[in-house]
Order: sequence, then C-alpha cells, then structure tokens
Amino acid sequence: MKQKGFTLIELVVVIVILGILAATALPKFINMSSEAQTAATKGVAGAMASAMTINYAARKASATGSAAVTDCDSGSLLQGGLPSGYTITAAAITAESTATCTVNGPSSTSATFTGLGVN
Repeated sequence: MKQKGFTLIELVVVIVILGILAATALPKFINMSSEAQTAATKGVAGAMASAMTINYAARKASATGSAAVTDCDSGSLLQGGLPSGYTITAAAITAESTATCTVNGPSSTSATFTGLGVN
C-alpha cells in the first residue's frame, strides 16, 4: 500500500522558505508606522491650511461668522478642534500677510503650512 502526503523534509523546507520570506518582509512593515504618523501630521497641516484659507475668504466676504486670525495657533478653525497629540508652533501673523506655521505630531513628526492673517 502506497502512502500519500508530504514527507518531513518537504514540510521543513516549506517552513524555512516561509521564515525567510517573513524575515525579509518584516522590516518593511515595521517602517510603515513612522510613515503613517508623518502622513497624518501632513494631513493635519493640510487641514489647517485649508481651514485658514476658507476662513480668510469668509472673513473677506463678510466679517460675521468667521474668526480673526493673528496667530498660527488657530486650532479652533478646525471642526472639533485640533486632534489630540498635535500642537501648532505659535507664530504671529499680521493682517493681510502670510506666515509659515508648523504642526508637531506624534513621534516627533512635523509639517508646515502657510497661515493667512485676517482681522
């Protein structure tokens, strides 16, 4: 009678090959968390730039219902406020001018955006 199935050697070879593949792929997946945190910080910076632009346009169209912006740290422009774990480096912005603002996120990530000053 002939037996069917894999031999012990064949199973060990497959396990070794899977181990080698896992060892080469693992560093790529570990590095993805830092890239994700950087992307999230850039996303918050983009949201702040967009919020400041929309607020600037609304303030120019009508002074009611929009906020005066004289500082980069205007996290109140975002609906729900600035996400936890993020801070904005304070920098004064004079009316009708721009300033480079910095968002600081988790794991020492940072991104810049252009703040628009409006009274």
